[in-house]
Parts: sequence; structure tokens; C-alpha cells
Amino acid sequence: MREAYHDELDSIGEGLVEMANLVGSAIGLATTALLDADLHLAENVISADEKVDDLQRDLEDRAIGVLARQQPVATDLRLVVTSLRMSADLERSGDLAEHVAKLARMRYPQRAVPRDLRRTVLEMGQLAQRLMAQAAEVLITHDVDAALQLEKDDDRMDELHRTIFQHLMDEQWQHGVETAVDVTLVGRYYERFADHAVAVAQRVVYLVTGERADELPTDGLA
Repeated sequence: MREAYHDELDSIGEGLVEMANLVGSAIGLATTALLDADLHLAENVISADEKVDDLQRDLEDRAIGVLARQQPVATDLRLVVTSLRMSADLERSGDLAEHVAKLARMRYPQRAVPRDLRRTVLEMGQLAQRLMAQAAEVLITHDVDAALQLEKDDDRMDELHRTIFQHLMDEQWQHGVETAVDVTLVGRYYERFADHAVAVAQRVVYLVTGERADELPTDGLA
């Protein structure tokens, strides 16, 4: 009986890793669809988001089932409750990747991102995918140091986000209001996606230590 209980807990963790891998792949594919005006790829990303939603619902059902049947305490309770929050972060990440793909579809056959911002947006997409891959790894390893590193790595996303606004505010901007709106949305989607990856990592810190990431002593970790 106890073995089945731990199998249930393990399956919740595996579901989170699967969700993280799916949304990480989705943001990478959505970036390609956006920059290449690839309608087929955009449609694939949009339709694939349903699987992420299904995984979240399944994970929530399993987590609530564990709470109802097993009434976990201490670390196990923290695992179940934190997993519910992480699944919400990952589901929202999938929605953001879908938004990027929908923008690519809406502007097809044109490209939503002007040539002078393509490199910035490409780096944002690559960084978003990399941060989510790191979050997936942290979900597996429960490595607190690696989890804390994600927030530092996210600083680059914030820099890129500011770069977009610098372009938009430049008096030399020549791409019109519609493109300005598109680019503003794109920057926000990537920035929020990265925030969710960081949030997942921070929840792992809480899961392992019982403390929030910003409450840990700065000299308490190697």
C-alpha cells in the first residue's frame, strides 16, 4: 500500500517533467514559426497545447486524489501542494507559446517581427526554451543551486525585453503601430514564459528546503 502511494507521488513529478519538456519544445517551435512565417508549424504548436492542458488536468486529478485518499503530511503534503502550483505555471507557459504561434498565424504570410528585431526575438525564444529545459532538469534533480541559478540566467531575458522597448521608443521606428503592438506582445510573452520557468525552479527550492528562495541565506549554499 505504501509503495503504491509513493508511486503516485513519483507519477506527479514525472507529469511535471513531461509538461516542462512539452512547453519548452513548444516555445522553440513557436519562435521558428514566428520568425519564418511558417503557418504549418504555427498550427502544430497551437493544436499541441491541448496535450499540455490535458496533462495539467490529469496531474491535478491525481494530486487531489492523493490529498483525499492519503492525507499526506510534512514533506509529502508540501510536494503535492507545490506540484499543483507548478502545473499551473507550466500550463500558462504552454498558453504563452500558443500565443506566439497564434501571432505568427494571424500575420501570415507576412512576418510579425521586423528584420531589425529578428535577432533579439530569436535570442529571447532560445533563452526561453533553455530556461524551461533547466527547470525540467531541476524538477528531476531537486538541485537547489541549479534552481537558484535560473533567476540569475533570467536577467538576460529582462535585458532583451528592455531592448525591444528601446527600439519601440526610438524616433527612427518606421514599422507602424500594428507592428509595434505585435512586437510589444511578443516581448511580453517571452518575458512571462521565462518568469514561469523561474517560478517552477523557485517552487523546487521551497519543496526541498521548506523555505522560499528569497529567504535563503546567501552564504548557505555552495
